[in-house]
Amino acid sequence: MIVLATRDSKAASAHIRPKEEFNFFQDTRVRSAFYQILTVLIVGWGIWYLISNTTHNLDRLGMNTGFGFLSSTAGFDTDFKLIEYEPGVGTYWRIFLVGALNTLLVSILAIIASTILGFIVGVLRLSNNWLVARLSLVYVELVRNTPLLLQIIFWYVGVFSVLPRVKNSFDLSGGAGVLIINNRGLYGGWPVPGDLFWITTATFIASVIGTFFLVRWARKRRDNLGLQFPIVKASLALLVIPSTVVFLLTGSPMSWDIPTLQGFNFVGGFTLPPAFLALLVALVAYHAAHLAEAVRAGILSVNRGQTDAAKSIGLSPNRIMSLVVIPQAMRSIMPPMISLWMNVVKNSTLAVAIGYGDLVALFMQTALNQAGYAIEMVGMTMAFYMTISLLISWVLNIYNKRVQLVER
Repeated sequence: MIVLATRDSKAASAHIRPKEEFNFFQDTRVRSAFYQILTVLIVGWGIWYLISNTTHNLDRLGMNTGFGFLSSTAGFDTDFKLIEYEPGVGTYWRIFLVGALNTLLVSILAIIASTILGFIVGVLRLSNNWLVARLSLVYVELVRNTPLLLQIIFWYVGVFSVLPRVKNSFDLSGGAGVLIINNRGLYGGWPVPGDLFWITTATFIASVIGTFFLVRWARKRRDNLGLQFPIVKASLALLVIPSTVVFLLTGSPMSWDIPTLQGFNFVGGFTLPPAFLALLVALVAYHAAHLAEAVRAGILSVNRGQTDAAKSIGLSPNRIMSLVVIPQAMRSIMPPMISLWMNVVKNSTLAVAIGYGDLVALFMQTALNQAGYAIEMVGMTMAFYMTISLLISWVLNIYNKRVQLVER
C-alpha cells in the first residue's frame, strides 16, 4: 500500500504545471501594446517638435501665421476660370476655388478619356490583325517610355502653339463656325437654356433613373432565366427619345452663343486655352498607354476555357468579350486602375510647366509669392490632393470588392 501511494503521488505531481513567472519582454500581448504606445508617443513628439519649431522660427522672423489671408483680396488674374473672379475684388479663397475647379476639370476629363482609350488600345493589342496589334504596341511603348513632362511640353510647344493665327483658324465644324481652333485655343458654341428648359432637364433626370432600374431588371432577368435583353439600345432610347420629344413639344427652349471674330480674337461661346488642351491630351495619351497594358494583362489572365465555352454556346466575339472576358478580367484590372486614376490627378500638377492655371500654379505659386503664407498654402494644397486621392481610392475599392472572387 505504501508503494502504491508513492506512485500515485508521483503521477499527480507530474500533471501539476509549474507556476509561470511574468516576463515583460516575453509576453507577446504586453510587448505588442508597449511598442504601439511607444510608437504613438514618438510620432506625437515628432509632430509637436515640428509644429513648435516652425512656430518659433516664424515668430523670430516676424512672419504672420493663420488663415486670415484667405479673406484678403488678390491682385492677379488668370486666363482660364470656371467661376466668376475679378482681380482686386476676389479673395485668395476665391483663387483657391478657381485653381481647384481647373484641376478637377482637366483631371475628370482625362480620367474618362484615358479609361476609354486605354480599354480600346488594350483590346486592340490582342487583335488578330497584325497591323492593328503592332500599331497599338508602338503607341504603348512609345508613350509609356517617355517622361510625361516632355510630352506635355511637346504638345504645348510643338502642336498647339504652332497652329494658325486667329484670322486663319481651322473650322472643325465644317464651316458652321461652331467649333474653331487656332494658336490661342479652342472656341466653341455654348448652350443658353430658355425658360421652359427645366422640363427637359427633369425629363432627362427621370430617364436616367428609369435606365438605372432597367439595367438592374435586365441583369436579374439574365441571371435567373438566361435571357438576353438589348440593354445598350434600350438605355439609349430611354435617355434620348423622351427628352427629345419634351424638348420639341416645349418649343426647343435653347439658343446657342456662337463665337464670332471681333477685332483680333473670337468673342462668345466657350474658350479652352492651348495650355489646357496640351495638358489634357498629354494626360490622356500617357495614362491610356499604361492602362492598356493592365487591360491586356487582365484579359490574358482569363482562362482560355472560358472563351471556348462561350463559343460552344454560340456567343459572338463581341458578346464573349463584353459578357465573359471583361467581367472576369476586371479583377486584375481594377487594382492598377485605382492607382492610375489617382496618378492622373497628381500628375496634373505638371501643368505649372506650361502656365495652365491649376491649383499649384495659381495658389501655391502666384498667390504664395504675393501673400507669403507658405505653410498654410502648401498644407491646403496637399490636403486637396490627398482628399481627392482618398475619395477615388474609396469609391473604386468598393467596386473592386464587388468584382473579386469570394471564397466559400
